Amino acid sequence: MKVFKFGGASVRNAEAVVNVSKILLNHLEEKYIVVISAMGKTTNDLENLVHAYFNQEPDILSILEKTKAFHTEILESLFPDTKHPIYAELHNIFVEIEWILEELPGTNYAFIYDQIVSYGEILSTKIISYFLSDKGIKNYWLDARDCIKTDNTYREGKINWEKSIEIINKKTSSIFTHTNFIITQGFIGCTSENYTITLGREGSDYTAAIFAFALDAKDVTIWKDVAGVLNADPKLFSDSILFKRLSYNEAIELTYYGASVIHPKTIKPLQNKGIPLFVKSFVYPEGEGTEICGEGYAEPNVPSIIIKKNQMLISISSKDFSFIAEDNLSFIFELFATSGIKINLMQNSAISFSACFDYDTHKVPPLLEELKKTFKILFNESLELLTVRHFNELTIQNLTSKKEIILEQKTRNTAQFIYKINH
Repeated sequence: MKVFKFGGASVRNAEAVVNVSKILLNHLEEKYIVVISAMGKTTNDLENLVHAYFNQEPDILSILEKTKAFHTEILESLFPDTKHPIYAELHNIFVEIEWILEELPGTNYAFIYDQIVSYGEILSTKIISYFLSDKGIKNYWLDARDCIKTDNTYREGKINWEKSIEIINKKTSSIFTHTNFIITQGFIGCTSENYTITLGREGSDYTAAIFAFALDAKDVTIWKDVAGVLNADPKLFSDSILFKRLSYNEAIELTYYGASVIHPKTIKPLQNKGIPLFVKSFVYPEGEGTEICGEGYAEPNVPSIIIKKNQMLISISSKDFSFIAEDNLSFIFELFATSGIKINLMQNSAISFSACFDYDTHKVPPLLEELKKTFKILFNESLELLTVRHFNELTIQNLTSKKEIILEQKTRNTAQFIYKINH
């Protein structure tokens, strides 16, 4: 048994869905869990819908109509017969969303987010499952929420591994007796209270790893719009280089620092069972791609460049004359954890603690208010964080020249720089 994962770009339109079917037709010899993300920019659109709904803005329904129109256009290309049952399926899904929007929103933004944004994956997998069936590729649509069980940390569900593994094995063993393809959703799970939850932005990779771990898969393949894992974002660096092989540890480091090609939580479950991960191009599926597996591979001999945008840098110091000591740091870290904010870079001195993190409209302001009760804080917004793995001085010089560096930090293998954007 193997696992495939198709991201939003790989199912962004009708042509892309056809391409997915062609890839699967070349892999009929094995049993596959096929994990699929929301189509194109659907998650972004549903996030806009959540924002408008939570703030009771007047354009709520027009935002939903945009999502409807996008999926209807794909339906009309893939299913010319408007009496096809997929039309009724999608109509019912959108009615469910409308029912949510008819109620006044509560105060828990993260909960509302998960109940609405999760529909993107439901929509995409319904469309693709029906299309594959029409093309003669027998498959079973499996609701990931029936399999992946979590706590109630909305927007960042923590997996109940024991329960999820038990359910996944029980459900898939019977399904695989009559089909080789199980189509399921990335990114989503279910709490013990039976509410939908998401596993973190771009969490479909993680879903693939969860299924692979639970079922002792032979390998996992993530299909991307790039040739594999590159040393830099090809949209920003035209001379980016493909890594043919990476160790689990190097891949974990790259994802930890923000490399967007793989979700950060994906690697560890695979490493724990020695399951290889392949990152390949859905545009050129015959390409070699990147293999991530055992520890025997040498570290890359070229620098890896990662740029994270929309960063905030905060400096925290005592209101009195005391130092920032261990008890202060413990309290600060607890506030960050409670807020669901991950620190991308940190630095401390005797009198202050600095942290850089992604700016989130709904998470950051409450954190700042809590910190202000105890500490003096200063901050900078709209920054970028540059991370260079296996750096050399020439690379750093080329990347940081003419930039206003606010903070820098170097270890043996990694250099990081926070700088202002020059407009």
